Amino acid sequence: MGQDDSLDKRIGSRIRAERESRGWSLTELAERATVSRAMIHKVERSESSPTAQLLGKLSGAFGLSMSTLMARAELQQGRLARHADQPVWTDPETGYLRRHVSPRTDLALDLVEVTLLAGTEVAMPASAYAFQRQLIWVLDGALVFIEGPTRHEMQAGDCLELGPPVDCLFRNLSALPCRYAVLVLRG
Repeated sequence: MGQDDSLDKRIGSRIRAERESRGWSLTELAERATVSRAMIHKVERSESSPTAQLLGKLSGAFGLSMSTLMARAELQQGRLARHADQPVWTDPETGYLRRHVSPRTDLALDLVEVTLLAGTEVAMPASAYAFQRQLIWVLDGALVFIEGPTRHEMQAGDCLELGPPVDCLFRNLSALPCRYAVLVLRG
């Protein structure tokens, strides 16, 4: 259930395509995303796997949600997304596992399943949320979601609508994996 090198290549190619379609140099994207030029270069050339935090910063710089950026790299057109064909991406830093569940259609909705390993956390910049509305629905385990100054302690079955864009932190303080769904309304 891991990712393959071809997904890293598609993500790198998508980032390069988004950058080039805007006429931006590597330096300009690095400045807009507040990340190193060298890291973007390595990701575009598939020499390094991007972290979730890096993808959040890059998507924000492009004016896209992270979900939209990933969908453009991951998905094939069609109304049915079979489990075996759903793209899975793993954050090389934390083991955060992201499965894009929904098919690529004209619906203004993306459905993503995330597994956050025990004792791990993933930070996301406000820019990753600036162009969407989303819900977080905890499927299994417990999630501490820190939304700016607000702390939400969530259990299986709890669902939260995110507020205005702020820096966020997904934290699993338990000894078991936490699995949650993110429903992203594009618009």
